[in-house]
Amino acid sequence: MEKSNDGFSEKGLRRLHDVLARHVESKKIPGLVALVSRGGQTHVEALGTMRHDGVAPMRRDTIFRMASTTKPVAAAAAMVLLDECRLRLDDPVDPWLPELADRKVLKRPDSPLDDTVPARRPIIVRDVLTSTFGLGLDTTAMGSPMMGALFGQGVYGQEDGWLLPAPGPDEWLRRLGTLPLMYQPGERWLYNLGDDLLGVLVARVTGQSFETFLRERIFGPLGMTDTGFHVPADKIDRLPPLYSPDPQTGEFHVEDEAEGGHHSTPPAFSSGGGGLDSTVDDYHAYFRMLLNGGMHGSERILSRSAVELMTTNRLTLEQTAAREAWARSAVHLSYGQGQHGGWGFGMAVRTYRGDYAPIGQFGWDGGAGTSTYADPDNQLVGILLTQVGMSSPDSARVIHDFWTTTYQAIDD
Repeated sequence: MEKSNDGFSEKGLRRLHDVLARHVESKKIPGLVALVSRGGQTHVEALGTMRHDGVAPMRRDTIFRMASTTKPVAAAAAMVLLDECRLRLDDPVDPWLPELADRKVLKRPDSPLDDTVPARRPIIVRDVLTSTFGLGLDTTAMGSPMMGALFGQGVYGQEDGWLLPAPGPDEWLRRLGTLPLMYQPGERWLYNLGDDLLGVLVARVTGQSFETFLRERIFGPLGMTDTGFHVPADKIDRLPPLYSPDPQTGEFHVEDEAEGGHHSTPPAFSSGGGGLDSTVDDYHAYFRMLLNGGMHGSERILSRSAVELMTTNRLTLEQTAAREAWARSAVHLSYGQGQHGGWGFGMAVRTYRGDYAPIGQFGWDGGAGTSTYADPDNQLVGILLTQVGMSSPDSARVIHDFWTTTYQAIDD
């Protein structure tokens, strides 16, 4: 069989192109940018257009809202602090986040907010990194008093439906501190809020904004020049609108415009859970650094031990069972849900083989139609970025097909 030097077959890469092109030609995905890299070669596909009703082509340097694929990158800031012993995994967060001291915990996850018991122990750094500090988005209990309070107070989402927090970090944490926990610290994995809290923790420890610290210690050294929490005016033409298709008709609705949208100006809150904007090449630099054990060229960004902590399962059996139950309720929304098994720091980790991806693959997906994973066994990085949110199954389907065709192209 014909083969390229990086272990992808030429026939397999043609199939990858053809399958992605078919999604674009269906008119359900206006455009996409995909990157696969293995060994010393990188293959990129930029297909379709920036707008569903426009002619400007997708380009390799198109900037996308990374949504929850922010999480694996944002976690690196905390790993720098762990390497430098400015944070310790089992230290209480109270000295930096006094708003979260002396927690109350709901007697049941669906209890009224005043039906509580005292927390059995403080929240520790490890709880924040693993999303087990006791609060988070629980899509299986959206009608509960706590979920209503999280949205009602703007801790998760804004009044206009946008999902990123509106207040600044100190006000956001003050609001969070008025609420009890849903679960005892360390008891259960819950989605998203731990990653937002991580950014506040990093800022409090360093005395810098979360974005400034990321830029100095991660983005700058890796050459991630197009990554940040907003897109500046001189690059805004590279940001497509974000579409939220009607679930019944598929009609395109603009969820967030480029100029004048949520990502056109610096946000009050730099969300570690979902706020970054970036490109395939910037994210490739980051995930390749993880595959290289923390090295970027001759420069060490993170220790090998820090990378191993981030990219291997950190959940107990009980925590894993709760995460898997949540994942299986959302298998239709995201690549690999219900087939990952584990969770590291800010990302999923494969602990068993349930589809094409092998054990050890790590990364995550985003609700704006993004998917970023690395695979140590195959020394593979794959990134797929679209401008179509998960309100319909179309972006999830193209993500699934991207990963299937990526793995079928491996030939060595």
